[in-house]
This record gives sequence, structure tokens and C-alpha cells, in this order.
Amino acid sequence: MEQELGLIGFGEAGSTFAGAGKWGARAHVFDRKTDDPADAQAMRKAYAAAGVTYAPLLEQALSGVDLVVSLVTADQALAVAEAAAAWLRAGSIYCDMNSVAPQTKEQAARLVEAAGGHYVDVAVMAPVNPARLSVPLLLSGSMAAQAASRLAALGFSNINVVGENVGRASSIKMIRSVMVKGLEALTAECVLAAEAAGVREEVLASLDASDKAQSWGDRADYNLDRMMIHGLRRAAEMEEVVRTLDGLGTGAAMSRGTVERQHAIGALGVKAPGKGLGAKISQIIQSNARKADAA
Repeated sequence: MEQELGLIGFGEAGSTFAGAGKWGARAHVFDRKTDDPADAQAMRKAYAAAGVTYAPLLEQALSGVDLVVSLVTADQALAVAEAAAAWLRAGSIYCDMNSVAPQTKEQAARLVEAAGGHYVDVAVMAPVNPARLSVPLLLSGSMAAQAASRLAALGFSNINVVGENVGRASSIKMIRSVMVKGLEALTAECVLAAEAAGVREEVLASLDASDKAQSWGDRADYNLDRMMIHGLRRAAEMEEVVRTLDGLGTGAAMSRGTVERQHAIGALGVKAPGKGLGAKISQIIQSNARKADAA
């Protein structure tokens, strides 16, 4: 008999994984978006398209399942773990795949394990699209090896157990994000200033001369695209990066700046960026101007 699971969250990641793995009705899905009448119809259509089992209440999604996967936004991860703890089946494995600080996952683990569950820290190390079930996963926790086996049975194919301590997997992801998301923020700062000074092509050519692995124009185009579409979510994740670095005592000045830059560009609401770097820069400049005029 195929394993059943409780899936909390049916956004981009949850729906992508469920569809790619053909989880179908064995996935019992709860998502708070169905609480909002404006979103409920669209969510139920998404459930029907994927063939998953709709659970209108969290307790229904978790009833009778031994594996739980949490895929929500960073700011909801701890609250969801607390709510789920009240309904977990004793001995069940709770895979927290959310992008939060190791301290946040340690807090969540205490809640889950106090309720008799087994908490596993899962770090998703790349965008879920186009990788889908081949996306790299890092797992840590006392039951990480068992969770790896259960996730493999769901179709995940790139799983690495990195230790027995909750927080280790998320530490790797959070600290890596200092560079990955920080470079995105620095890219925006650089190309927007270069445009304002009328020297964009010269600056990019200078960067190209020092790094031939990829055109800086292509890199800037890609980074702005990610920020315009996902900036608000990335800002929330970077707040967890700041918390990670604060916990380590190593300083987080650049990461705090990255939070602000990711949030500022994400908050412009440009969900369909134009093609090419120039088009994206123009959209950001125009959106900023409209926001300033409105203020």
C-alpha cells in the first residue's frame, strides 16, 4: 500500500511536488488560502487538477498519516508547526521544508517532539522549478535517515542526510543564502545606479572582463527577474538569514540590507517582468516613480 501523507501548503512547491510525484489522493492537503473566499475556488480547482485529497481542516489533513510535509511561507512555519503538533499521530515524521533559520526550526522541533512526533529539518537547496523532485534536499535530525527513505518513496531523487542535529540542514541553506540572495540585491543596486549614471553598458562590460563564466548582463537579467517575482518571499527568508547570523554573532549588516532591497523590489508588484535587462530596469524605475507620486 502506498504511504499517505499530510501536506500543509499547496503553493508553488507543494503543488509542483504533488504533481511531479503523482501523489494523487494519498496526499491529504490543507492550505489556509481556502479560508479566503476569494482564493478558495482557485485552490479547489488546483486540488482537483492534481487529484489530491482536500482537507478543509488541518486536523483532517493529519488524521491517520505517519508522514507530514510542511511547505508554507517563512513567516508561517513556526505557527504551522505549533498548530500541527496538536493533531500529530504519535511517532509520525514531520518534515519541515520551510526556508527559516535553524533557531526557528529548533523551536518547531521542540513543539513537534513534545507532542510525540519526530521532527526533521529539510532544506530545499534550489528553486523547485524546473528541478521538481530532483531538487536537492538536505536533511538533519534524529530521524533524518528514515525521513530520507520516506521522501524517496514519494519520488524525491536528490536527498542528502547531513547530520542528526535539527538546524544543521537549515544552517547550510541560510548561510549559503547570504551569498546567493545577497548577490541578487547587489546586482539591483549596481545596475540601477549604472542606469541612472548613464554608464550601464560600460559597467557591465567591465564586469564581463573580470568574469567570463556568464555574461553579467544575463546574470543581472536573471537576478532582477527573481526579485521582481519572488522579492517578498525572499525578503522573508532573508529575515531568517539575519536571525541565523545574529545567533552566530558574526554580523548581518549586508543581509539586513538585502532584506530591504528584496522587499522593496518585490513590493512593486511586477509579476510579469519584461524580456531583457533594459525592460526590467525600466519597469522598476517606472514602478518606483508611480509609488513616489502616489505618496
